[in-house]
Amino acid sequence: MALIGTLRTKMTKWVVGFVALAIVSFILNDLFGSGPTALFGGTDNTIGEIGGKSITLEEFQAAVQDRENNYILNFGRQAGEREMISLRQQAWDLLIARHAIVPEYEKVGVKVPSDEIWDMIQGKNVEESIKSSFVDSAGAFDRNRLIGYIQSLDATPINSEQRIRWDMFKKELSPSRERIKYENLLLKTNFVTNEEGEREYHNQNDVSEVKYLFVPFFAVSDSLVKISEGDLKGYYEKNKVKYKAENKRSISYVAFSIAASGEDTTAIREEMIKLANDFKTVTEDSVFASVNSDGQNSFTKYSISSLPDYLNNQKESLISGMVMGPFLDAGSFKVVKVVKIGTDTIYNAKAKHILIKWDNTTDQAKKTAKDKARKILNEIKAGADFSAKAREFGTDGTASRGGDLGWFPSGQMVKPFEKAVFDAKKTGLLNDVVETDFGYHIISVTELKNNIAYTVATIEREITPSDETQNEAYRKADTFSGDLSGVDNFREKAKKENLAVIDANDLGTAERRVNNLGDARQLVTWLFRDAKIGKVSEVLDLDDNYVVAVMTAETEKGFKPLEKVKEEITPAVRNEQKGKMIAEKLAAQKGTLEEIAKVYPDASIGSSSDLKLNTNNLSTAGFDPIAVGKAFSLDNGKRSLPFVGENGVLIIEMQNKTIAPSIGDYSIFKNQALQNLNNRGGLNIAEAIKEASKIEDKRYKFY
Repeated sequence: MALIGTLRTKMTKWVVGFVALAIVSFILNDLFGSGPTALFGGTDNTIGEIGGKSITLEEFQAAVQDRENNYILNFGRQAGEREMISLRQQAWDLLIARHAIVPEYEKVGVKVPSDEIWDMIQGKNVEESIKSSFVDSAGAFDRNRLIGYIQSLDATPINSEQRIRWDMFKKELSPSRERIKYENLLLKTNFVTNEEGEREYHNQNDVSEVKYLFVPFFAVSDSLVKISEGDLKGYYEKNKVKYKAENKRSISYVAFSIAASGEDTTAIREEMIKLANDFKTVTEDSVFASVNSDGQNSFTKYSISSLPDYLNNQKESLISGMVMGPFLDAGSFKVVKVVKIGTDTIYNAKAKHILIKWDNTTDQAKKTAKDKARKILNEIKAGADFSAKAREFGTDGTASRGGDLGWFPSGQMVKPFEKAVFDAKKTGLLNDVVETDFGYHIISVTELKNNIAYTVATIEREITPSDETQNEAYRKADTFSGDLSGVDNFREKAKKENLAVIDANDLGTAERRVNNLGDARQLVTWLFRDAKIGKVSEVLDLDDNYVVAVMTAETEKGFKPLEKVKEEITPAVRNEQKGKMIAEKLAAQKGTLEEIAKVYPDASIGSSSDLKLNTNNLSTAGFDPIAVGKAFSLDNGKRSLPFVGENGVLIIEMQNKTIAPSIGDYSIFKNQALQNLNNRGGLNIAEAIKEASKIEDKRYKFY
């Protein structure tokens, strides 16, 4: 990056020829070399696999282009890099639908024939989104308007935006209907029995009154628990499903900051001083500013309300032709020239208010609100702080900022409010409250109406590192990376050169940020495409840093190994052991719950008078569905043995259990259960198909 910048600024024809030759060489190497996009002899251009089918880069790029075209139609501009991230994901989801989900439709014979599409567009069963787009003045679907629009399309050029939009809409109708049909085929097989309906009824309506003893796990010191390797392994094997893992890789890296030096800052400032002097005498202000500025707003018209802070602070002294700067603003040097000071047709004013709303529109309610507003107004007149009163009594969103409305243009506020502010002859508190449709306003005008307009030309130069600074940072990174191999060698050399080694563990293929590195996609792509444990990267250019990394570890797709999750499962195993110890000690005790509780200072006695089966919490024990289930298994007057719950050990006494009476017809509860079942099914169908399709995403090879 730095080398190219130097060549661009210091050489001419030789550079053009050299760069042209380099580009040709690069393209030939890309096509005929061994990279991921080579035509001959290189690795293939497979970007992933869906449902047993290899997805090529070309197919993916075609899907991305389709999304891009749609974006341009909707927003009228090309997608930026941030939007492209989302569009690429949409394209991948589209390919998943095409190669994993649609084949499932075909297996069961789901089809949407052309006559059904016609029916959805203009037949008896017009699609809802079409109905809502063609309505009459009363808001009802207007079939004639729809038919007229469709007929008008026949006279529209096939490549016109209107025609393209319509064709894209029609194209989406079939997949949408196929999905609905397929889901309905599965969801209609759901069934809830009368017994299940009855169970749901009792889950919601049976009530228990319980008393319980709760001893949290922390009642036993960690030092009293000895955990063996066998304990960890046994827990891991029992709960292995919890530790499913995607392919993850870990790295250590060293970053060499590409930051502007003091010399760079001084050089840019000196250049801006020269431009400021030239700015005073040029006549084509807008052209001069545009040619010499890095910013986008080189020639702008401001109102009093939109003046930047660096001008607003000096607005009283601004005159036409005045040049200011260079000065620092948000990481850039700026030089501004006030080209013209004139007037605009739109006025702006600044005020703060306290809105007192009425409870209803009756005369009495409005009088009450008005009296309250006037009382507050009089208190402010007597010396009370306006902002404090606004925070105390204000009833709209401005209350938290002391009623401050900031600047606002004419035409933005309701008429009575605007008239009161814009007719003011001096700043300060208005003499009486102002009524609008929203309530009564206490108003303080902080800036009188103003229609002054400032035309300003701005030259902006971002403080960026020079080519020399970038080259020096690259040289350091390149020197560090030379002849490096292995994690230990990497760390030893970094320590010797007093460089900070930063770890980034368990990175996935889709990561875009790595710790404090912003756009680190190049680093992640290297990690999954080229790296192996112990391999050191070349110098990677990540915007504000040159980075050298080494791959340190990998977790294969499947289950995390025990060594990787030891720290994670150790507390759970420790709690299991504590639970056994606490339960054994409690079981040996006799007497009431209060008497048993004395053996542990951290024990507590809790109760619940309306415990239901469809809840999962006990007030002092927290989330514990095990405890709720245990409670309902007890008969009246019975006490459970000590048992291990989610957060500690419990003993539960059933004080009274009230079983809801039989109602005969459980249809309502059956329908509720069926609806819940269908809702879960609708969300899970697509995910189940994706999981069964064994999708392999290798986009990291290219993006």
